[in-house]
Amino acid sequence: MTNHRVTDLAAYMIFSRGEWATLRASTPLTLSQADLAELRSLNEPVSLDEVSEAYLPLSRLLNLHVSAARNLGRVKDAFLGLPSGLVPYVIGIAGSVAVGKSTFARVLRAILARWPDHPRVELVTTDGFLHSNRVLEERGLMARKGFPESYDLRRMIRFLADVKAGAPEVQAPVYSHLTYDIVPGEQKVVAQPDVLIFEGLNVLQAASTPVLASDFFDFSVYIDADEADIETWYVERFLLLQRTAFQSPASFFRRFRDLREEEARATARNIWRTINLVNLRENILPTRQRARVVLRKRADHSVGEVWLRQA
Repeated sequence: MTNHRVTDLAAYMIFSRGEWATLRASTPLTLSQADLAELRSLNEPVSLDEVSEAYLPLSRLLNLHVSAARNLGRVKDAFLGLPSGLVPYVIGIAGSVAVGKSTFARVLRAILARWPDHPRVELVTTDGFLHSNRVLEERGLMARKGFPESYDLRRMIRFLADVKAGAPEVQAPVYSHLTYDIVPGEQKVVAQPDVLIFEGLNVLQAASTPVLASDFFDFSVYIDADEADIETWYVERFLLLQRTAFQSPASFFRRFRDLREEEARATARNIWRTINLVNLRENILPTRQRARVVLRKRADHSVGEVWLRQA
């Protein structure tokens, strides 16, 4: 095995994409090009080659972890004299706005759900645990949406605790990116999944609550890239949304629909630099070293390196 260098951030082994790809072993590729087309977000290209070389080795590692966690659970149940039960395996996914978390989470969910021994894989995003716009406006936090104080952390912790405790059904609020707000009265029902993927900006952050969201994670992944690349992706996504979603009468960002391209680029860069970049530097990037795996993206949005924590 290659003698991989260790980062100065933490005890990670660093694999090139080619090295990581060899760890796929015989894991089959179960997604088609049509599947990927449905799973990826705007301006986030994912190829079957990238799935084979970056995602499948990770899915193999996760499958091994899920199996080990189940075995440990059976040992604990036997020690306590309890009937054997399955505890949901929870995977946290963190990273900046526009880095590709949503596409990664959806593709990973599709792959994991095709493993024969844990087909029930649910995906929940932390967007649903944002305070409503009404609450944020009352607290003067609309410009801080996505920062730690904009989330209902206690509700998020209750949700994760109930899922991990094996509650028959747990409800999560639903967020609309079109209206930029919580959808009133709508809930996502999570019913005892084998695996729960929990994705969002703040999943690895410390909080003012005694218990952290990450306390309920069995595994965590951080999606990483250079700041300049993420800014480029954010601006490109803004321009694409301006031509599509922003045109809807229901869009919160409809006021930007008629900006000239130069004005739209300047607006997107200002939003990025005054809000999202600040959040990345202050609250998100500092949590990277807590992740079990870090996926480092290249300028073309593809995974170039994988960092695997040794301990």
